[in-house]
Amino acid sequence: ATLAPKLRQGITTEILGQDGFSMAPMHREGGAEEWAKQLGALAGRVDVDWTWGSVEEYFQAVEENGVAPNVGLLAGHGTVRFNVLGMADRAPTDDELAEMGDLVTEALEDGALGFSTGLIYTPCTYADTREVGELAARLAPYGRPFVAHVRSEGRWIWEALDEYVDIGADEGIPLHLSHFKVAGGAQHGKADRATQLVETARERGVDMAAEQYPYTAGSTMLSAVLPPWVHADGPDATLETLRDDDARERIRKDIEQWRIDGWENIGALAGWDNVVIANVESSENEDVEGESVAAVAAERGTHPVEAVCDLLVEEELGVSMVLHLLAEDDVRTIMADERVCIATDGLFGGKPHPRVYGTYPRVLGHYVREENLLTLEEAVRKMTSLPARGMGLTRKGVLRPGMDADLVVFDPDTVESRATFEKPRRFPRGIDHVVVNGEPAVQDGETTGQLPGEAIRK
Repeated sequence: ATLAPKLRQGITTEILGQDGFSMAPMHREGGAEEWAKQLGALAGRVDVDWTWGSVEEYFQAVEENGVAPNVGLLAGHGTVRFNVLGMADRAPTDDELAEMGDLVTEALEDGALGFSTGLIYTPCTYADTREVGELAARLAPYGRPFVAHVRSEGRWIWEALDEYVDIGADEGIPLHLSHFKVAGGAQHGKADRATQLVETARERGVDMAAEQYPYTAGSTMLSAVLPPWVHADGPDATLETLRDDDARERIRKDIEQWRIDGWENIGALAGWDNVVIANVESSENEDVEGESVAAVAAERGTHPVEAVCDLLVEEELGVSMVLHLLAEDDVRTIMADERVCIATDGLFGGKPHPRVYGTYPRVLGHYVREENLLTLEEAVRKMTSLPARGMGLTRKGVLRPGMDADLVVFDPDTVESRATFEKPRRFPRGIDHVVVNGEPAVQDGETTGQLPGEAIRK
């Protein structure tokens, strides 16, 4: 896989398994098909035989298939929970929690770079703090990071950040905060307070850093707007629930009335005008790609929640979205913080978020050259040595003898993103050459077809 949209913006190493969703370990009998369906809107539905169980077997499959950039993996909380509990909305027994922990340890022994969770997503959101802390504690002997999309980036962001930092302090493990942001109108203007929390954590002795994408919109699967209870019996049961009129009314009230404390109610947080369909699986619904949920509902003569439920049923959950819910000033404040590195968090397919094609050139062109928010040297540090340090990649991130020859040649005077929300599938300008492990993967602005990437094992 060339992964051209990532490669051509200068990405030489991809870290997979964010937000608690990894493709391994997977030992649950018959679990691969169900897990693939659960993650269809994130991972896409590709016709690949699931031949692996362990992380090592997954790495072998990646290398046998061939890949242009290097690939590392975080063991996902949702994945290990699914192995043991399926999609059940309950606390594990002590034995089940130990079994989940053993899966984390197995993944780390196989070379996983760390452990991730996504506490707004099912099944991770069903976990209490004790469960999350017990699993994260498995990192301690390895010194690898606990990477988290915290429980809330909006209404309950401060409680969510406190929970995360406390786990890092209690377990003595490094933290890496995913997609650092303050979301929703009530939190706009509070990015300074959030960045100060990172510094406060470091003063407590917690090795904490973060990453950010340089946009005022995020992107994820549309099913994330549903209350957690809708997902509790797996994807097939979710679809049955979405077909039920009484369940739809309960969903609508949960969303509109914020009836579930602590739940990241992102549909209501953003507003349906700001929830845009990015990708669908079928050709029948291609016309909704790029349209807001509010617009789709108006065209269909129905309520936005009904439109969401209908789309998810029609596409068997395979719908992704773009969410416009951030303030530019907050994006700039977080980007300027020395602890924050750059990342795409990009999903492929349909009319994707422009970060899939444009994250790094947007920083270099817009925020460095045009806005002078960062120096060129600082921006490069945020793209190279800072994330390499955070992920423990000791052979990457700097130029010096003995390091891996992962190199990007760009023109600081012309580099720019050409990807927009209206036309997201446009490659950047000014990134001429990308070398992975000493081999040219991009030459004169075009992919070479070479697949020099490797699976990175710790």
